[in-house]
Amino acid sequence: MKKNIPFLKGVESFKKLKFKEYESKYKELVEKGQSPKALFITCSDSRIHPEKITGTDIGDLFIVRNIGNMIPPFKPDNEFHGVAAAIEYAVSVLNVPDIIVCGHSYCGACESLYKDLPDDIEIIHVKKWLEIDNEVKQLALQTIPNQCRELYELTERLNIIKQLENLLTYPGVKRRVEEGSLRLHGWYYIIEKGEIEYYDPETNQFHPIV
Repeated sequence: MKKNIPFLKGVESFKKLKFKEYESKYKELVEKGQSPKALFITCSDSRIHPEKITGTDIGDLFIVRNIGNMIPPFKPDNEFHGVAAAIEYAVSVLNVPDIIVCGHSYCGACESLYKDLPDDIEIIHVKKWLEIDNEVKQLALQTIPNQCRELYELTERLNIIKQLENLLTYPGVKRRVEEGSLRLHGWYYIIEKGEIEYYDPETNQFHPIV
């Protein structure tokens, strides 16, 4: 029944109020097509709201979300790959000028790297996905060998750096970065403080954006 549809009031409010407010913008984006300012790769975590933390408008961000904001290395013989397809589309079709990889504090995916997940067919893809960060896990453990919040926080930051490295395995990304027409950015969003740090490859450190 219609009354059981989740967020029904929100959908009705959008149609009656919000859509009317931005109707001309939506029509412009339909007629002219999208031209996003950045590809924003972040975690599926419900506590992250890309548009709010960046102050962006409709059509500004081409967003990819997944568990742990991870990016599988380029592998052309992989039959199906949504993340890879989105990266290629954003870079080689939409020609975005920037890619932002945004990790965050208290990331369940990063913490799960250190947990013994059950051999359950219902989470078989979760376990396989987390293998992307095997190197990150080993590197973090070399610095902090015991499970604690500091280890998880280090993992969250190392995870961002690793994904930036994985981005450069994509031919289109590598070509445009070398041409100077594409910039890569690593962000660490501290949920409990509302702060964002950026990764500086020259110092190999994260620094506050503001």
